[in-house]
Amino acid sequence: MIPHRRLFTLLAAAAVGLLSAALARGEGSPPAAPLAPPASFSAIADPAELSAAYFAELSKVLTSPRCTNCHPAGDRPRQGDAARPHQPPVFRGPDGKGLTSLRCAMCHREANFDPAGMPGHPHWQLAPAEMAWEGKTPREICIQIKEPARNGGRSVEDLIAHIGDDTLVGWAWAPGGGRTPAPGTQAEAKALVRAWVESGAVCPK
Repeated sequence: MIPHRRLFTLLAAAAVGLLSAALARGEGSPPAAPLAPPASFSAIADPAELSAAYFAELSKVLTSPRCTNCHPAGDRPRQGDAARPHQPPVFRGPDGKGLTSLRCAMCHREANFDPAGMPGHPHWQLAPAEMAWEGKTPREICIQIKEPARNGGRSVEDLIAHIGDDTLVGWAWAPGGGRTPAPGTQAEAKALVRAWVESGAVCPK
């Protein structure tokens, strides 16, 4: 068996090679465009339509690769802007942090390791299986994210802090490694969640 440190070194070296090849092919992406602020929707007179418009704008974040890669439809995370299956092959495991043979923390450390294009965060893991929304429409995600059984036991009010303040969620706006950040900023996303919740949390049609 390869010692954990040696395995990390080998995987990091492989990641450096993959990142270098990607950059050589011109796969680096420009920064994402900003999100529209809640005030920009003031011309919408119907309250339900206004609330749905807030979520539709927020869904630009939720459906970006920075979110869907960690909210996959199956038990294998995705990676990169193209949402490729994770290499090396890793799987969710019982706690969302990988199988015993290959834990997320063996490669993903406390912070991004940009020389290898390796994402990092102290609590790196997949979202719970019930919170998977890869491939879903904004309406389907909206319905799901309102249900405590499928959103980590949160009320819609709790989503304001979860999306707006959680540092693991916040990684989506500072992903490093040539990855395109989620649209806007975490503060802009928080403003949209708050506006959506305070206007009745209506889902798009």
